[in-house]
Amino acid sequence: MGTLAGKTALVTGGSRGIGRGIAERLGREGARVAVHYGSNEAAAKETVATIEAGGGSAFAIGAELGVPGDAAALWAEFDRQADGLDILVNNAGIALYGHIQEIQEADYERVFAINAKAPFFIIQQGLDRLRDGGRIINISSGVTRIAFPVTAAYSMTKGAIDVLTHTLAHQLGPRGITVNAVAPGIIETEVLDGLPQEQKSQMAAYSTFDRIGQPSDVADVVSFIASDDARWITGQRIDATGGSALGL
Repeated sequence: MGTLAGKTALVTGGSRGIGRGIAERLGREGARVAVHYGSNEAAAKETVATIEAGGGSAFAIGAELGVPGDAAALWAEFDRQADGLDILVNNAGIALYGHIQEIQEADYERVFAINAKAPFFIIQQGLDRLRDGGRIINISSGVTRIAFPVTAAYSMTKGAIDVLTHTLAHQLGPRGITVNAVAPGIIETEVLDGLPQEQKSQMAAYSTFDRIGQPSDVADVVSFIASDDARWITGQRIDATGGSALGL
């Protein structure tokens, strides 16, 4: 029996990258995992199959985020296969690179719609489904601590997530629900595919461990926060950057 046996979890953006690592980790701990995807159904089904092959339980749900009615569509899909929730992981997000003078308004609005607005309304509409004693875990980023001018707009969305986290922690405490954020650094996902080794080495050097993080490095932290062992932790932003930029 895993630490999350009998629990139901929803991981947005759970079909690839960090989200897939989280979904698989929660599944190994015994949670029944709803693996959300925006467009790649095949990847979501592959994640579900991996969880099931390991003896776990999972199902895929599809809903495009960043569009009107996205939260309602997501929960409608969820309700078809589950009758309540214990763990909500808001992981889905997109990147946006460019200095402030380079960012177009439409791109700015899209990154906020997916990274900040969607989690807000997913939580809002999920509170009646989230059982007392549950967990909300928001995926933030190391960029809210470390200044990168080329990610200004993206960094702002994650700053919004940090504020939402500690505000909701205060509101939901009476229900025994913890709300925390996990802030990854540079992680080995498909985003880094094709980069030259020299550039990867430079990215690895941000961490005090001189390596690029793996999805499992973040997933293990999320699994702990989702467990009863973390019942006394709420309203926190947990840095999972591998000690990036500690010497700056």
